[in-house]
Amino acid sequence: MDVYGIIMAGGGGSRFWPLSRQATPKQLLNLTGKDLMVNETLDRMGLVIPGKNMYIVTNCTQALAMEQAVHGRVLPGQILAEPAARNTAACIGYAAFEVLKKRGDGILCVAPSDAYIRDWPAFAAVLETAVKAAEQTNQLVTIGIQPTFPATGYGYIQYAPQEHAAAHKVLQFKEKPDEATAKRYLAQGGYAWNSGMFIWKASVILEQYRRYLPQVYEPLERIANAMGTADEQQVLREVYPTIPSISVDYGILERSSDVWMVNGDFGWNDVGSWDMLPVLHPADEQGNVTVGDCLPLDCENVIGYSSGRLVAAVGVKDLIVVETPDAVMVCDRNHAQDVKSIVEELKRQGRTELL
Repeated sequence: MDVYGIIMAGGGGSRFWPLSRQATPKQLLNLTGKDLMVNETLDRMGLVIPGKNMYIVTNCTQALAMEQAVHGRVLPGQILAEPAARNTAACIGYAAFEVLKKRGDGILCVAPSDAYIRDWPAFAAVLETAVKAAEQTNQLVTIGIQPTFPATGYGYIQYAPQEHAAAHKVLQFKEKPDEATAKRYLAQGGYAWNSGMFIWKASVILEQYRRYLPQVYEPLERIANAMGTADEQQVLREVYPTIPSISVDYGILERSSDVWMVNGDFGWNDVGSWDMLPVLHPADEQGNVTVGDCLPLDCENVIGYSSGRLVAAVGVKDLIVVETPDAVMVCDRNHAQDVKSIVEELKRQGRTELL
């Protein structure tokens, strides 16, 4: 059975403002110094999946930039542009119908476009294991990351460990915990971080939609019935915005009894905000991490990012300072998750030139 890559790349990455913008979200940034996040994702999955079988789901405002960014890696007709952001259930279902209708049934490897993975060969081995499990069992398979610290910024998967088994039965999906709960998960064992990576047959996941999310399945089916016809884009524009906004985790995975997990240990990190930059770049002896023209003097645990102008700091600690041509952002490292509130306030003020 053919294997397909489905890359979810429609997010805005507002926690990386002012570097990330609506036209250039996190997945279109080069945060590692090697390549754009989306291209690293494609190349990594390309160790298992041929380029002709790669699909990207993005939004219509980013589609042109995405096509230019991944030129040579993804066929233009396989960059699917959502007319409206309707969460991951719609995104994944749309891609599943696209593959099923135009290519036939196959194994879909669904992944976000903007995660960081250090050990590519180890990732490829885990992905191959998950593909085999999905093909042989007709189950929904996810990749769980073995936790290395009591993270409060990730969701967790509780599973039933089975010695020498390639996949383990998922018991529950857990929301992001507080620190005490996260410590308990690690001490107890049988918990993994939810990576947001899923592997399943197109036909199997769509049957789950029919069973658990008919309100999402039915409009997607209307779009699918128009696929390959002259009316495809018109039906997509009319119907897609009416789909309820539901995550695939909440809509299906938390309700289905057919979910299994493969353990992953390959240096994964969500890299969801500026305080995660030390995952991508080494720190100096004082814990400072800088990218570009930065000069931290007598500083501790400072993250500095310069797009061109010098960023200099003296005698400060635990700060994030980011410079772009039209904005400077300063925040406490402990408030990195709150950078998105700046974006929300700029929207409220109508300062669209900064979005």
